[in-house]
Amino acid sequence: MEHEEDNGRGEEDRFDEGALKFGFKVGLKDFLGVDGTFLKGRYPRQVLTDVGLDSNNGIYPVAYAVVEAETTSSWTWFMELLGEDLELGANSNFTFISDRQKGIIPTVAKKQWKGKELSGLVWECGRATTLNHFKYAMDELKKMNDEAHVWLCKIPAETWSKSHFNGRAYTDCLLNNLCEVFNAKIEEGRDKPIITFLEYIREYLMKILCVVQKEIDKCQGELSTTATIILEEIKTQAEKYVAKYNGAGKYQVASTWQDQYVVNLNERSCTCRFWEITCFPCRHVVSAIWNKIENGEDAPDVEDWVHPCYKLSTWRAMYLNKIDLINGRSMWPKSDCPFTLTPPKNHTQVGRPKKKRRRGVDEPNSQTTKLTRKFLAVTCSKCHNKGYNSRTCKGQGGIGEVGSKGKTQGKGKTHARGKTQGKGKGNLGNSVK
Repeated sequence: MEHEEDNGRGEEDRFDEGALKFGFKVGLKDFLGVDGTFLKGRYPRQVLTDVGLDSNNGIYPVAYAVVEAETTSSWTWFMELLGEDLELGANSNFTFISDRQKGIIPTVAKKQWKGKELSGLVWECGRATTLNHFKYAMDELKKMNDEAHVWLCKIPAETWSKSHFNGRAYTDCLLNNLCEVFNAKIEEGRDKPIITFLEYIREYLMKILCVVQKEIDKCQGELSTTATIILEEIKTQAEKYVAKYNGAGKYQVASTWQDQYVVNLNERSCTCRFWEITCFPCRHVVSAIWNKIENGEDAPDVEDWVHPCYKLSTWRAMYLNKIDLINGRSMWPKSDCPFTLTPPKNHTQVGRPKKKRRRGVDEPNSQTTKLTRKFLAVTCSKCHNKGYNSRTCKGQGGIGEVGSKGKTQGKGKTHARGKTQGKGKGNLGNSVK
């Protein structure tokens, strides 16, 4: 834990568990998601989080900090200390992902660029792994909406499209959902006092290490559970391809629908770039490996071509260290600090305190217990017809109702203008003085 104040950023406290820090280093994935969320208690603060991915593509929290506000200075302080703990130099090949994806879809919505087809084209541009596929998808987007195409071109493609990724992150993750998952797990503790909140996070991290360790003990094989599932699916797709060897360590792999790529096993590359981005051998590579084995050449199994970050041994090493336990407050030693640490200033927020997470424009409101009334037809409580309510009902007819003018409805009441609405019974005409 580190505490700082009077440094132009207000009060800040940073925490990292040594077990998670050491586990992240042996995970071999230089990839982190960064995000911030707010506290709900009496003293409003922001929680900055760094979350990575383990060998099973599960969330792996690395560090978190409680700051007074989510500003550039607080993020700079947080990331500098993170770099010192992870021993990152100026030339480190590290990849960070943030909530930039939340800025694309809302902007499209605000500019009235709506439609599933347009959204699908944007995602196709992001999922494209080659430059040719990326350019084709961008051309299709331009044909549909030139204004949206111009706006999207202003964003560097290196930050959101797989076709421009360099492959050093060992993942093709496009969303920052790993931080959203962690923020959702600690939501119940965000309205508690600061020490109770920090204890809530520590106990959650202790629990997740034990739960994942039990899953690791059940696993058999060379790869993690998720990596095994992904590779088996790739093998199924590779059965539809035919590889042809050119004698120089390269293979031409093609399918019946003109899907043809070049594989170089010596350089561990494929022109589809899936292997380069994810470090998983693609279906073209698997087909080439099978062809090499069928021809009697010495080649490792398909599992041996997967990057070590997805190995079961790496997954086990990440969860080998455990978080130390802490005694209760009555067992805490008294501090010899010469000054008293006072509580932070209480900032009274304007309006009702917010309890729910700020949701993006494109996020569905799936956490509510009430059903939405959108697109539901209104039913009249008098005549039971749809399309209007009882206030605008004109007696169109229905069960137990008489819709014709001049007929009584109840005790002496009629709907016709100028007719009596007294207590007498009968079909009276105009009132007689």
